[in-house]
Order: sequence, then structure tokens, then C-alpha cells
Amino acid sequence: MRYISTRGGIQPISFKDAVMMGLATDGGLLLPEAYPQISPEQLDAWRKLSYPQLAFQVISRFVGDIPANDLQAIIERSYATFTHPEVTPVIHKDGVYILELFHGVTLAFKDVALQFLGNIFEYILAERGEHLNIIGATSGDTGSAAIHGVRGKNGINIFILHPHGKTSPVQALQMTTVTDANVHNIAIRGTFDDCQDMVKALFNDLDFKEQYSLGAVNSINWARVLAQVVYYFYAWLRVTEDGDKSVSFSVPTGNFGDIFAGYVAKRMGLPMGTLLLATNENNILTRFVNDGDYSLANVVSTASPSMDIQLASNFERYLFHLYNEDSSRVRAAFGELKSQGRINFSADEMERVRADFCSASVDQAGTLATIGDFYRETGYLLDPHTAVGVRAALKLLPVDTARVCLATAHPAKFGEAVERAVGAPAPVPEAIEALTGLPTRCEVMDADLEQVRAFFVAHVG
Repeated sequence: MRYISTRGGIQPISFKDAVMMGLATDGGLLLPEAYPQISPEQLDAWRKLSYPQLAFQVISRFVGDIPANDLQAIIERSYATFTHPEVTPVIHKDGVYILELFHGVTLAFKDVALQFLGNIFEYILAERGEHLNIIGATSGDTGSAAIHGVRGKNGINIFILHPHGKTSPVQALQMTTVTDANVHNIAIRGTFDDCQDMVKALFNDLDFKEQYSLGAVNSINWARVLAQVVYYFYAWLRVTEDGDKSVSFSVPTGNFGDIFAGYVAKRMGLPMGTLLLATNENNILTRFVNDGDYSLANVVSTASPSMDIQLASNFERYLFHLYNEDSSRVRAAFGELKSQGRINFSADEMERVRADFCSASVDQAGTLATIGDFYRETGYLLDPHTAVGVRAALKLLPVDTARVCLATAHPAKFGEAVERAVGAPAPVPEAIEALTGLPTRCEVMDADLEQVRAFFVAHVG
């Protein structure tokens, strides 16, 4: 399996090189040259596999340069850290299926990919005798999951930018209480998009990237998306255990990475129904699907902060396929976005988009109402992001389909919103209680690229 850039400026590279490159050197995102196809017979043979066994079957089809025994050991080590024996269990509640993705070390779905990515990094670096300086941006969960994926690992430094005061208190503590020598937190006075723009600028400075061996943990890294593809297969297999049924997925997303993983699963042959893209008030993706309006707007702070994003990084991967793998069209589209603040689409293109996705935007009032209503009806607590997906599913997905809603975080990570919705605090897991009173380390600075660059250079060691 070889990997190419959405912008067409690199020769095909191996999986290990794709992991280490992160963002393609031409500024694009990496994708496999083709998607492996899974037959109905293969899919049925996977039905009794454990999560790590299934992960190996899916991931190994994209990895041609790591021996099978080594890859299997990496995967098993990655998911041994999860507290539930199924890793991503599926819970049936009141007409919907909840795919619980929050049983990892930071209680968010990002752990599924970042435990794997941290171990892949360590494996490749040891093999090559190299060092890596990871730099990434987070709206909340990616940062803590990435930090916990690589803390204390040999050959790796990590620098995470997050918007100061705009993550949940628990998200902030999960990052800033990790004081390992190789971990550096930077709180930016600005938005997630400011953080992401600076990270991309550093990666696009190719001399700087090479000199300081930059690596990416954001979902611009293909290995992140690949690891997330697995749980679509796992959920489909669990939901269809009692016979054939149509399965649709509702995915709360701001950065398009999680739902793009579902799109990849569908391209591989997973027989799913609808892919529902659910957003909060930061609804550029919903405006795109429903109205063909991909235009930038101001970021709004909401009760679901991990989705408070306007510029969706992984959207470029989908555009590459929408444009029939024409890299020149992708380059032109992002030139248009930079100059005009929007990308325009033809009627034929939008017809194809709506064949791939449907979408709904859920405001804060609807989010809190869903948390409260669902709890009173089922006794099950949703976090605000999952509530966005559940409300969208109840609104748009037909009742005669198995509606799988991705539960992206434990409700205790967003305790203030949950308490507003149900009138009582969410039960706090021991992993969160243990953060109280721990020493923290974090640098607060303006959204100034040169200030961030100087801090990075001073601390790479």
C-alpha cells in the first residue's frame, strides 16, 4: 500500500513514511492510492473477533512495511490500556445504539487512535534511530489523548497548542497536569483555528520541518483516521449480530476526521446506510452538505467545545475524492478559500455530496434539552457532543434503521453542561478525580506564530 497527497506534489510513499511525514510536504493530506475491498464473506468471518483482532484485520490492509507480528503486538499494546473489555462497546438505549468510544485513558474517542499512533511512532523511531518533535493543535480532546499517547516515550517531544480558556476545565487539566519532561502545553489567546493555522504554517515551512523533525498527531496524520475506521466495522458487526438490518451512523464532528473514517469504511465495502454529519452552531459542514455553502464564519463558543471549529482540516481528503482525485482542483479550491473565504460547488457535485452524507446542526438549547430528555427517559447520561449526534439522529434517521450514535466523550469531561441539563453533576470517574490538586505546567501566549516558533526552538533540547 502506497500513499499520495491530495495536492499531487509528492511521489507515492510507504505507510511508515506517511506516518512520519504527517502533513504532506506539498501542503496536502495523505491518502492511500486505493482502498482495500472487504467482501461480505470476509466481513462475516470477522464477526467473532475481539476488538484488537478486528483492528489488525482492518489496519494491516493499509500497512505493507511493518511485519505482521510487530503490527499485531503494537495494536494489542495500544488497546490494553482501555478499561472496557470490548474497547468500544455498543449500548442499545431507547431506539438508538450508543457506540461508547470513551473507555481510554483520557475518556474520549481520540484515545482509540492516539494510543495506536504513539506506539507506531515509538516503533518507527527505534527502528530508524531517529528523534521526533510532535506539534499539534487541539480544541480539547486531541491534545490530552496525544500527550498521554507519547508521554515519557523515548525519542519524542510533544508541543500542544490549545485555545486558552476555551476547553472544558477537565480537558485543560488532562493536558496541563502532565509534567513529563517531553511534554509542553501552550495556551493560545485565540481560537482553535488560530492554533491550527500556526501548526500548519510550521509544517509548511519545509526547511523548519526538516531541521526540527516535525511530526503530526492531529487527524491530518493518516494513521489517526485509519485507527478510527475500525470502530465502524466493530459497531456494524455488533449491531447486526441478530440478523441483517440497515445500519446508519450519526457522527458529531467539527473537523471532519471522525466522519471521514466512516466514509473510508463505506468505501471499503461496509454496507452502511446513511452517514449523518452532526454539528453545533459552528456549522460550516452542515451548511456545505445542505446548502452548498462552504464559507468561513466566526467561531462561536458552545457547550460542545471540541466542535467549535470553522475550518475542517480533514475536509480536504473528501474534496480529493469529490473532485475525482484531481489534485489541481483541490489546489484551486483552497486558493479560492484563501482569497474569497469560500469554496463554490456545482450542482452535480452537491448531488454526489448528498448521496454520501446528510447533516443537521444542533444549537446549545437543543443539546442541553437532549441530555436532559435522554437521561430522564433512559437513565443514560450523554456528553454534549454525543447529545448533538443523538438529537440529529432522532431528527433525520428513519426509525426502521439501526441508528448508531458515536459517543465521543465521557459526560464527566463536560460536567458543567451536564449539570445544567439534568440538575445534578455527572458521576466523576477516578481518572478525573485524581487530577484535582496536581501541579500543572502551561505557557500562555498570544496567537503569534513567531512567539510559538521561538518557544518551540528553545525547548526541543
